[in-house]
Amino acid sequence: MKIISWNVNGVRAIMKKGFAERVAEMNPDILCLQETKAQDDQVAEALSELQGWHLVSNSAVRKGYSGTAILSRQKPLSTSRDIGIDEHDQEGRVVVAEFDSFQVVCVYVPNSGNGLARLDYRSGWDKDFQNYLVELDAKKPIIVVGDLNVAHQPIDIARPKSNYNKTAGYTQVEIDGMTSLLNAGFTDSFRHLYPDTVKYSWWSFRGGAREKNIGWRIDYSLVSSQLLPSLKDAFILNEMEGSDHCPVGVVIER
Repeated sequence: MKIISWNVNGVRAIMKKGFAERVAEMNPDILCLQETKAQDDQVAEALSELQGWHLVSNSAVRKGYSGTAILSRQKPLSTSRDIGIDEHDQEGRVVVAEFDSFQVVCVYVPNSGNGLARLDYRSGWDKDFQNYLVELDAKKPIIVVGDLNVAHQPIDIARPKSNYNKTAGYTQVEIDGMTSLLNAGFTDSFRHLYPDTVKYSWWSFRGGAREKNIGWRIDYSLVSSQLLPSLKDAFILNEMEGSDHCPVGVVIER
């Protein structure tokens, strides 16, 4: 089973850039989207060109902001939204779909912002989200995919020294939050299978960063320790264009 995650930076915008053809080319069984930047009805309308998918989406209260969605060929056994904490549940950042042997959690983790203005909030989110995942995983194993907005190790960012503790996504607070999550029973699938491979999933629109491959690996596929024996592959499709992020994903044995 192929699960692909993509921060599309606006679902209505990417549909105008050949998104349907790219989905057909990637041929996922489950497709998770972040930063849909649309309300639920607008997400459904934008994706109506895609036939044969079951859709569940979670949109922010604020229009045109954040948002997540899961499309699956198989109808989920159940779906849910948010993590049950009002402070965190205004921005459409989490949507979950349950299948026979696992649950898929699609997440768009908050960015700490310019000047690290939201770093304290982000730190609180990391703790609360980890607790939520641990509880969810105890019920049925989970796969967590999405934009986690952190480069975990120096290998995951093109310019670690100049960004460390200065730029959102590469502060020690955020790094520690990711380490804590991994220590709670989850595995970074790509780094597990490819410990020395340099690949990025996000590039700034500025200064030709993508052409120069000055990027960050901030999009992840995490698998519960219970599912690790079923992990067959993990990948970053860094040639796939249409957003400032590229798709990432895993192949899990059914």
